[in-house]
Amino acid sequence: MTDSRHTPRMSADDWDEQNFPRPAENDFDRVVERALSRRGFLGAALVFGSGAAVMGPGFLTGAARAQTAAGPAAAFPFKPIPIATDGTIQVPAGYEWRVLTAWGEPIFPDVPEFDHATGGSLDTSDKVFGENTDGMEFFVIGDRRVIAVNHEYVNPKVNLPQATDGVPRDAADVRKLQNLQGVSVIEVADGPQGWSVVKDSPLNRRIDHNTPMTIAGPAAGHALMRTAADATGTTALGTLNNCGSGRTPWGTYLTCEENFNSYFGATGVLPTEGAVAEGYARYGIAAAGSGYDYHKWDPRFDVTATPNEPHRAGWVVEIDPADPASVPVKRTALGRFKHENAECVVAPDGRVVVYLGDDERGEFLYRFVSAGTFVQGGDTAALLDEGQLYVARFNDDMSGTWVALTPEATGMDAATIAIFTRQAASRVGATTMDRPEWVAVNPLKPEAYCALTNNKNRGVKPNEGGDATPVGGANPREANHYGQIVRWRPAGGDHAADGFDWDLYVMAGNPTVHQDAYAGSANINPGNLFNSPDGMAVDQTGLVWIQTDGEDTNEGDFAGMGNNQMLCGHPDTGEIVRFLTGPKGAEVTGLCWSDDRRTMFVGIQHPEGTFPAPEGTTGVLPRSAVVAVRRADGGLVG
Repeated sequence: MTDSRHTPRMSADDWDEQNFPRPAENDFDRVVERALSRRGFLGAALVFGSGAAVMGPGFLTGAARAQTAAGPAAAFPFKPIPIATDGTIQVPAGYEWRVLTAWGEPIFPDVPEFDHATGGSLDTSDKVFGENTDGMEFFVIGDRRVIAVNHEYVNPKVNLPQATDGVPRDAADVRKLQNLQGVSVIEVADGPQGWSVVKDSPLNRRIDHNTPMTIAGPAAGHALMRTAADATGTTALGTLNNCGSGRTPWGTYLTCEENFNSYFGATGVLPTEGAVAEGYARYGIAAAGSGYDYHKWDPRFDVTATPNEPHRAGWVVEIDPADPASVPVKRTALGRFKHENAECVVAPDGRVVVYLGDDERGEFLYRFVSAGTFVQGGDTAALLDEGQLYVARFNDDMSGTWVALTPEATGMDAATIAIFTRQAASRVGATTMDRPEWVAVNPLKPEAYCALTNNKNRGVKPNEGGDATPVGGANPREANHYGQIVRWRPAGGDHAADGFDWDLYVMAGNPTVHQDAYAGSANINPGNLFNSPDGMAVDQTGLVWIQTDGEDTNEGDFAGMGNNQMLCGHPDTGEIVRFLTGPKGAEVTGLCWSDDRRTMFVGIQHPEGTFPAPEGTTGVLPRSAVVAVRRADGGLVG
């Protein structure tokens, strides 16, 4: 989930490009037609009935688009809303929202309320709800209700209001930023005034950039994982840049480390040869850092002093929300890359399947299949440590294959595959994708979706490993700045099977501006425009919820799209309608439901203005927040 505010000065992708420039030319042929076929798209005959007229594969005439805009709205339990460009949240008539908690709010007793003048003190920064909420999951633990939620990154200009231009002045400023990131585990309760945080709960916990962790799986103990502070390579401090999330069938929380490279820098010269140097280049470790300046004040983030420390980040971390004394575990069998989320599903034979996206331009989509099987109440300690990691290959004929990342296929041992997963995937010819973000599995039938948020480099230049990024297949547009959602159905209905068929559920675009592939797929119309699909979830009824993190200028190519938003899609008809709009400047990210399905919890990240305070309020800092959305009549929400 990368935004122009993701790091202090530029997006993570743009920062990588500046530090690791690639050739700007390509000679790829445009083969859009292969992916815009009637079979490949949710085209007119398939999705909207045989009466829809088609102008080129997958595109509707103006009259047909107007017809689909009316659509089978009865499938949705709300009246769709228009775009918004204001500084608050909008929801449909009959729905309401209120803030559950926001950055800086206490999650323990006897902690002072948030101070807008200072952004909070260092002393309490590890006792408050963290910054920039992202992936979250809801758990029922005995008679308690608990939410685990990620805090992806910080906005130093906001979080350090007394520092010049948000630049850390000393180690104390760095420590404060470190404390505001990671994960919050909070008990919540529904009362007469709505949902609130139970501040005296024994389950409340903050996990940050300095929390002790265990390293497990094939990379544990490897020489590239060892440091002077951890000669065994089996323990680590902190979890970094926690983006999307997941939940295991046994009730634990999976937090996913994404743009971890942003925190590292060097006071000396970076290595220029060998596996470490190659890994730095592929994963974006640069001497200057990205503006957080950790490396200037904390030697752990200075790769001159600790060259292996970056190898200890970029993992999926398992946290037990029921045990606040438990040590989080970095599950290295799930690979090291810029993780978005970790979507778990149990295969028919009981093996656990985890889908994983690598959110960077031209990187890959992965799947892990456990060696052991899940048994309710059984031992789950090794289920995410022992198994096979695969990478996806999408064929232009709408078929696909999961390619196993084995020593035989890659020429790398198991530990090195885990540490340098991107290089392993490149060696087996995986399909370069348009930034794979959240994966969501339909609980009602065997199908999965992945948000491919955008890729301005598609067909323009290779990825950071030099892999070609040809136009075609699941990535059908050159210089793709709108994004699409790919869907696949595993062979035999088995998520552990190696084969699958795929199509494009939607290709975002703007038919009010374009008449070609950039107009979008047949289920895009002037009433549901959006760009950069990012977060995703499929609810218990099968509806597909789509959150966006893209351009909110509402101008030019993005005219009519307004602020970032959350939409709802029908899995069979392909109709997509708008449910929620976020405040100006914000990303809408993170989604979970209460156990009675009467409340939806939604994350609002990096808002501008005064949110969550009303517009026009003075003397307040904008704050990320989790909001609770419910129907005014108390009915089900998803």
